Parts: sequence; C-alpha cells; structure tokens
Amino acid sequence: MRFGILGPLDVRTDDGSPLDPGGPRPRALLSLLLLDAGHPVSTQRLTDGLYGAEPPAGAANALQSQISRLRGRLAPHTDIEAVAAGYRLAAPPDSVDAHRFEHLSQEGRAASAAGDHARAAALLRDALALWRGPALPDLPDAHAEKARLDELRRAAVQDRIEADLALGGGPELVPELRALLSEHPLSERLYGQLMRALHASGRPAEALTVYEDARRTLADELGADPSPELSALHLELLQGGAEERRRLPVQLTRFVGREGELARIAALLAADARLVTLTGPGGAGKTRLAIETARQHAGVCFVELAPLADGTRIPYAVLTALGVREGFRTPATDGTDRLLAALEDRELLLVLDNCEHLVEDAARVAALLLGTCPGMRVLATSRESLGITGEMLVPVPPLQPEPAERLFVDRARAVRPGFGSHARVPGICAALDGLPLAIELAAARLRTLTPDELADRLDDRFRLLSRGDRSKAPRHRTLRAVVEWSWDLLDEEERELARRLTVFSGGATLEAVEAVCALPYPEDVLASLVEKSFLEVSEGRYRMLETIRAFAAEDLPARGDLADAHAGYFLRLAERAEPQLRGGGQLPWLDRLTAEHGNLVAALRHLVGGAPEDALRLAAALSWFWRLRGLHGEQVATARELLTAIGDAPPPGLAEEYVLCAINTLSGEGDAPDLVARVDTVLDAYRGPLRLPYVLVLWSVAAGPRPYADDHALALAGKEPWARALLDVGLGFRAQFAGRPRDSEASFARALEGFRAVGDRWGMANCLDSLGMFAHARGQARRALELLDEGLAYVRELASPEETADLLRTRGTVLLHGGDQAGAEAHFAQALTLARGAGLPDKAAAARRGLGDAARLAGDTARARVHYENALQECAANWFSVGETVRILIGLGRTAVAEGHAEEAREWFRQAAELAVEGPGDLELADAAEALASVAGSAERAAVLLGAASALRGMRVEGDPDLVRTERHVREKLSPEAYAQAFEQGGRLRSAAVSER
Repeated sequence: MRFGILGPLDVRTDDGSPLDPGGPRPRALLSLLLLDAGHPVSTQRLTDGLYGAEPPAGAANALQSQISRLRGRLAPHTDIEAVAAGYRLAAPPDSVDAHRFEHLSQEGRAASAAGDHARAAALLRDALALWRGPALPDLPDAHAEKARLDELRRAAVQDRIEADLALGGGPELVPELRALLSEHPLSERLYGQLMRALHASGRPAEALTVYEDARRTLADELGADPSPELSALHLELLQGGAEERRRLPVQLTRFVGREGELARIAALLAADARLVTLTGPGGAGKTRLAIETARQHAGVCFVELAPLADGTRIPYAVLTALGVREGFRTPATDGTDRLLAALEDRELLLVLDNCEHLVEDAARVAALLLGTCPGMRVLATSRESLGITGEMLVPVPPLQPEPAERLFVDRARAVRPGFGSHARVPGICAALDGLPLAIELAAARLRTLTPDELADRLDDRFRLLSRGDRSKAPRHRTLRAVVEWSWDLLDEEERELARRLTVFSGGATLEAVEAVCALPYPEDVLASLVEKSFLEVSEGRYRMLETIRAFAAEDLPARGDLADAHAGYFLRLAERAEPQLRGGGQLPWLDRLTAEHGNLVAALRHLVGGAPEDALRLAAALSWFWRLRGLHGEQVATARELLTAIGDAPPPGLAEEYVLCAINTLSGEGDAPDLVARVDTVLDAYRGPLRLPYVLVLWSVAAGPRPYADDHALALAGKEPWARALLDVGLGFRAQFAGRPRDSEASFARALEGFRAVGDRWGMANCLDSLGMFAHARGQARRALELLDEGLAYVRELASPEETADLLRTRGTVLLHGGDQAGAEAHFAQALTLARGAGLPDKAAAARRGLGDAARLAGDTARARVHYENALQECAANWFSVGETVRILIGLGRTAVAEGHAEEAREWFRQAAELAVEGPGDLELADAAEALASVAGSAERAAVLLGAASALRGMRVEGDPDLVRTERHVREKLSPEAYAQAFEQGGRLRSAAVSER
C-alpha cells in the first residue's frame, strides 16, 4: 500500500485504488501509526494523540475498538499488529510519503556534497513532489511534528535551488527565490542564492541591490550585519568573479534518471578518456545526457551536427560554436587549419551531437583534433560508434521501469497539473520500450486523453504520438520521424533483414535467424544493425525494440511463408526440448524455452489459425514447461480456441496431445463435466505407454485423482524411468489418501530414487515435500527440515513458483510447530508472495492459512481471523481446494475456541466435517475429527474422535500444538484405561466413516 500524510491523509492500494480509512478518529489514529510505520507506537502515545492530555474514561477500550475497526478497513492490504508496548502498522517506512521525503532529501544532500548536482536536483525534486499540502492536517495538535516536517521541506527547497545553481540555472530561479524571501525575509541563504541567480542571468546590478536589501533587513530586524559568507559573495560579484556561462543549450524540463550513465561518463572523463561516445537508438536521450554531463565541466563547446548534410562542413560548425568568425578562405583545408589553430592550446570538452549520418567525417575530425590538441576531449553522440582507436563507448539503453515512470509523471504534470500517477503508467512505459522521447510524446497526450484511453491506443503508436515540440528539429517532433531518421541510414540489405526480424517476438538467436529469415550468412548484417542501434544483442540474443519492430513491420509485405517458417522452427525446438525437461539437463532447456516464450506463443497462435494439428503438437510439447514455470494459466483462451478447431475427437495419432489441449482449457472448477468425461474416455481407451507421461500429472491436477486400475496405470506409464517414478508418486498419494502412511512413504521413497536416477529436480522436490511431511508427523523435525531444504534447492533452481510455495509452506509449518514463530511467518509470507505473483489462488490461500495459524498460536486471534477469512475468499472452487478449505474452516473454529466461543467453533467444525466428505481421501475427515474433539461434550466423546482421526490417517501425528493440547486436556479428565478404551472405539469407527463417504 501507499500512504500520504504530506497533505490530507491519502491511502491507496497497490493498484492505485483509494481506500477510505473512516472518519476523523480513524484518520488521526492511522496518521499517528504512519509517523512510525513499521515500528511500535505506544498505547500512551496513541491515546494522547487521539484524546489529548485528558483522555476520557475507558480510553484504553476505545483505542482498542478504534484499532479493530481500522484494521478491518485496511484488510487485506496491510495489518495493525499488537505488540508488547502498543501497536505497529505492518507497512514499510518507504510506503509513507513523509519517510520517503526524508530519505530522498538525505540522498539529495549527499549527492550534492559529492559534486553530483544533477542527481541531487533530481532527488530533491522527487522529494518535494511528494507534498500535496500542509503536513498532518488530520492531526491538528501535532505541532512539533508539523514544524519539524515544514523545516525539512524548507531546507529541501533551498538544497534543490543550490543544486540547480551549480548546474548553471539562473533566470528560471529568480521568481521562485523572490517568493521564498517574501515568506522568510531573514534567510541569508536565500539572499545569497538570489544574488547568484541574478548574476547568472546577466543582471549583476540587481544582484548587488539584493545584498543591500539583505543588509538593511538584517539590521532593522535583528540588529546584525550580514554573515561573512554573504559578504564574501558580495565582494566576489563586485569583482566579476562569477563563473562564465557555458555554451550549452538551455533545457526547459528537468532531467530524470540516467544516474548510472552519468556516473560512468564522469568516471571515464575523470580518468582521462579522450573520446567518449554515447550510442543508442533514436529517442533514447543521448543528446540530453551529453548536455547534463557537459554542465559539470568548465570549457565546453556544443556542436549540433544533425542540420549538416555535408561532412566537410563539420570544422566550420565547430568554429561557429566556438564563436570564431570564418573570415575569408580559399583552400579547402583552411577551415580545418583554422580550427586546429583555435584549439591547439585550449582545455576544452567538445560535444559532437548526432554524428550518425556523417559518422566517417565526424570520426576524421575527432581523430585529427585529438591527435593535435592535447587539451581536447570529445564527447560524441551517435547511433553507431565513430570507430576510432581509444574510443570509449557508453551505451544509452531505454530507461528502466522506475525512472521511465518518473519521467512520464513529470512530463504529464506539465499538461495535467496535479497528475500523481495511474495504474496504467507502467504498462504505457513498457509498451514504449522505455524510450524517453516516446514517453514524453505520450505524456503530452494526457492534455486530451485519459491514461486508459492513451494505453488502449498504443497499438497505433505512430499516429498517436505525432504531435511534438514545435521548437525541436523535425526528426524529433514525432515518433515516426525519429525512427525514419535511423531507417534511412540503413542500406537495402540491412532493411530487408530488419523487416524479416519483425516476425520474432522477444528476440531471436543466430540459429533462429538463419533458419527463419532464409538469408545466407546473416552475421555481418546483424552486426551492422547492432552497430547502428537498430538491434540490441545480449547473451547471444538479438532483440528489436517494439517501436522499431512496429515501424519495420509496416514496410513488410504480407508474407505467410515467413510466419510459417517461424512457427515450424519453434515447433521443432519445442519438440526437441520436451524430453530434456524430464531429466538432469532440464535447467538449460527451461532457460532456453523461457527466453523464447514470446516466440513460442506467437508460433502457437499462428498455427491455431492455419494448422491446428501442428498447434496441438506444439501445445503438448510446451505443456510441461508451462507447468514448471507457472505459465499454464496464460494459455487457457488459446487452448479453448484450438480445441474448438480440432473438434470432439482427437486426430489420428494425437490422442495425448488432444488430452493435453483439453487439460489446458480447464480451470479446475468443475465447469466442464462433458469435457472431463470425453477425456476420460480417450485415456481409458489408450493402450500406452504414453509418449508424454506428464499427461497423468496434469490430468490429475485438472480433474482430480482418477480411478485407474493398477494394470492400466502400469500400461500408461510403460518402462520409461521417469514415468515409472511418476507412477510411484501417484501410488504414494493414493495410499496417503486411503490412510496407509507406510505404503505411501515407501512409494514416495521409490519415486525419489527413480527421479534421482534421471536427475529430475521437479520429481525429487515433490517426493521430498511428502517425505518431509511424514518425518514431521513422526516428530522428526530436524530430518523433515533436511528433506525440505533439499527440495527447496531443487525448485529454486527450476524457478518453479508453485512447488517453491508448497515447500516453503510445509517448512513454515515445521518451524511453527517447533516454536519458531518469526521463521514460520517469514516462510508463509514468502509463499504468499510467490503464489500471488504466479496467479495461484489455492497456494495463496494455503499460505494465508499458515499466517493465520501462526497468529492464532501466538495469541493474536483478531489477526488470525483476518488471515483465515482472506484465505477462505481466495480458495477457488475446485477439487483440490477442498482439503485447504477444510483446514481454513478448522482454523476459524480454533480461533473461536481461543476467544471462548464454543458454539461458534462447533459450527465451523461442523461445516469442515461436512465438506471433508467431498475430499479425495480420509485426511480431511481426520483433521475435522481432531478439531471436533476439542469441543466435544464429554472427554469420552473427545477420545473416540481422536481415535477415529488416528485410524483415518493411519498414524498418530506428533508435535502438532493443537492436537497436543487437546490430547492433554482429554487425558487429564480420563483414566489411562478409559482413554485407551475410547480411543480404540474411535479406531473401529474408521470403516464406518469410510463407508459413509
């Protein structure tokens, strides 16, 4: 969540939606907690803040009631935790604008002290932009805190002005400084800043007048003279010692981002690099970056080469920028000679901007100057390097997401004052590749469009972004003009390959380019496109920015053969990768398919419309990859379209592929019983072995455990080692659901050895999860953690979110039952984050239930109830959520028990027991029986229920705090003989319970 107290209290969820915390009291309470977000706030301080020095009777209860109501309003986004001394808002300090303001202000001062004035100015502007009005208006009596924040704000304003002055600012600062002085007429720092701003604006007489005003005001109000620092500045201005203004274009907007590039350029120039060239695609901001760099240097000459059509005119362009008049000349070399004579003994940073269209001539001039003038350094911008020995390249890539979004918001405020941000802003910046020019053009459209309208129209980006700054050169006024400038610099061979490369989505390897583009030996042309910033290359992959790709695709005539070649190549790649995903070599193949995910999806969509049987093969080959990387949910719509195209029966020889396509259409919510029956018919008739054995795993997940006979299951598995290990996993779960833990553990142990033999990490991790749970149930916590840690190492290598969330939750349970409250909560929180990110509501519900268990066992029943209720909402209505829902209902019941509400608890437990009958086995019934034992009407009845639970599970569970407490309570009320007799009676009820199911 995001909180604002620098202005009226503002509370927003992660997606930017506003949240109303309530009336004046809740707003004041939340403001108090936000002042120390993430840290405890004492009850006394909260009471004083709410009620003043004379709180009413019952203030403690009233505070607790206010906390409870506020907690409910903030749930499920954040929580208010009860701590020993008071309460703590479970939100990081950087989620509160006041804390972010202080942090950014400190960073800005540090950057200024280090001489990085551009970064300092940017940080301080960001800090000040967080203020929306007077601080803490919802806390009218917080005078000291308001005064402290106001003072920090004033200091940040003056620090920002100081940074702007160091960067050459002047005229634009004068009105602001005069306004500030009218509010703070005794600030000597503001007087000094105004004097410097006026002098930098070419108004030295006014600057000296300001000093006289300061001297008179200080004498009248304080009876004091100006400080030595202000007097020294006055003397300096009298002597004309202010820094000479630089020959650089004055910028009308603030500079955003690029801290890394600025630092690298500064380091290179400080290390005596003679030639530094900024390279990158059009619109990346090379010119602005060069200007910001040059502002840090004395002795700068800026030369704009874009207007030149003739490279021989470069020397005269430099002479003009230096202010050297050409005079009369006759030989062709006269300009060069005069330029060398003008620069031979000077210390100068020469900025050559936009060299790409004259790159050879620019390289010759730069080489000549650097070889002749020892005091010269050259900073060039170009879409390709100058190619001179000793040249240091600084690539200027598109902006990263965070600075790109900051740039958009900054430019949007110019046309829509008060614009704060919007949930669509990240997507807009990503769609525009993070290109600063495109982002600026898009932000300008907010004058007439809403962010939603803007985002929805970016498919036609060249039409949309066609109104730019009229003062800019024509090639920088529209997005199309920027790309056309680069396109016109390519030769026809480069253009042809660029057109063909548009068939790729997300980039391509050299192998893919060779196979799909059908051009012999494309390496040299690819290298040329990279040199000219038309392509990016990283780790063997060539990628085209989406903006460039959209432009080049317009110039590509309809070529179905190119799309066919693309789809065919990626079908072959997927089928080659598929068996490799089930063994020791799965990691590099997973990485390769992940890198090609965009291409694989594009190939599948193409085949669905033109070659559905090939699409069926491709989807089948990718199904296990989608499962391992948590991507299967993305393909539901495409799978349904494909299944419609195929029809009600599998094509000859593609029964497994048909089943997998059907699986990919299912959400697991029981909403397609006819399709489930159809697929069961296909598999019942299949006489294996399966070529794609993970069919059985995915079908069980989608439709529930299938009642296949052992001989049929063996026939489907065949003799392939991975499939046999997988069969043992299925047998293990079957035995576990049936209350046969020894058989189950033995099956999982066999499966583990089978997966170890083939080196499959997914299989080993899933077996280790189950084996760890069995060890924990026997009270072997250390062994359980060893098994789970090994499994976690495997799934982290796989980057598999679902299995990682499962193992983290299991490990958290072991820690919780062992008394490690903090460790358990950290594990459950990690599992929740993973599950949410991968779109796995059932896994998220299980993690939330773990957090609820942890809070309840710690005695915080209010927080536990919130977690359980949120978990219940997240549980999807599918077969495998039955067990989780049962455990959540039991958690709510145990919370009611802890709060002394026995009847409410019985109702929760009754609901859990009724639902448990629908589960895949007896484990849920066992959980419900143990819960009911805790509220049974008699000790004998409780012992019977405990015996039934143990028999249903097939073993006695050790170390569960809830079960230990119930057993102890029952044993205290019964003799050992009576307890044993009742317990055994419950065990005999197992068969009756199973038959009822």
